[in-house]
Amino acid sequence: MGVSGVGKTTIGKLLAEALALPFIDADDYHSANNKIKMQQGIALTDEDRLPWLQSLNGIAKIEAQHAGAVIACSALKEQYRTILSEGLHKPIWIYLHAQVEVVEKRILNRKEHFMPTSLLPSQFAALEEPKVAIRIDSILPPAAIVLEILKHLK
Repeated sequence: MGVSGVGKTTIGKLLAEALALPFIDADDYHSANNKIKMQQGIALTDEDRLPWLQSLNGIAKIEAQHAGAVIACSALKEQYRTILSEGLHKPIWIYLHAQVEVVEKRILNRKEHFMPTSLLPSQFAALEEPKVAIRIDSILPPAAIVLEILKHLK
């Protein structure tokens, strides 16, 4: 979890591979309307996010019946994490964080993503840091981040 551009997809894919678990990118499940709003620089509301979060929770429940999954999702607010966790047994939150300048540079370098840098301030404003999570500075190289996460998981 973390703001857009912090490395959730990159780290999530590597972590899922290391754990031999499926990887799910929450961005793939945004509605067309949500993606259009974000492309236009309009921040999503809690109401916009609710069906998306509920859908992701359903996916997580299905995957939990197997060995689990790694899900990359912003999950910026505690209430979002509550919705995502509902009915799951001890989900593990990994909070990737970085300075706004680092994240902004990453977003500017991304191709074919609907999230513009103009929405980054709203992401940081909405962010409620989790009380219980594996906290990782995403300025580290991806392989080092994954190793650090794996140490915490053991």
